Amino acid sequence: MARSIDYRSTSPFPADEVYATMVDPEYLRARLSAMGGPGADLLEHTADEQGARYRLKHGVSARNLPPIATSMVRGDLVIERTESLTRDASGQYSGKVAVAIRGMPASAVGRMRLADQDGSGSEFAVRANVTVKVPLIGGKIEDVVADQVRNLLAAEMAFTLQWIEQNR
Repeated sequence: MARSIDYRSTSPFPADEVYATMVDPEYLRARLSAMGGPGADLLEHTADEQGARYRLKHGVSARNLPPIATSMVRGDLVIERTESLTRDASGQYSGKVAVAIRGMPASAVGRMRLADQDGSGSEFAVRANVTVKVPLIGGKIEDVVADQVRNLLAAEMAFTLQWIEQNR
């Protein structure tokens, strides 16, 4: 059974500015360098004002994995994440995210939304489902992965807001 992830954050910046930052390859490389782990890389990237698609590789060192995960994975964990965003209207974007973890029967798929709020910046929201297909312990691993994804999304948004502040 999949675990649901619901994440929301607000920003004092308009959605168009947040979007432009989120899909900037320089920003993505800097974010990966800061928090992407071993072997992190921007694997693919296309973007313009109407939409973007990019594929990222994250690494998690084996020494940072919980025991339940180390029983299934040898060495570092490699995570590939594909995201796409489409401009629906001025200040409104919708998108998709897909995550695959090499060497594990684990994945996540979901939707993203970035939109202006009435006169108060913008909101970024992600709703995804994490699935781990392992008998008996899959649910426990899903809980761990879902918590880690929420933490990662919060850290990435903090990095994004700091990046915008420093690069305005």
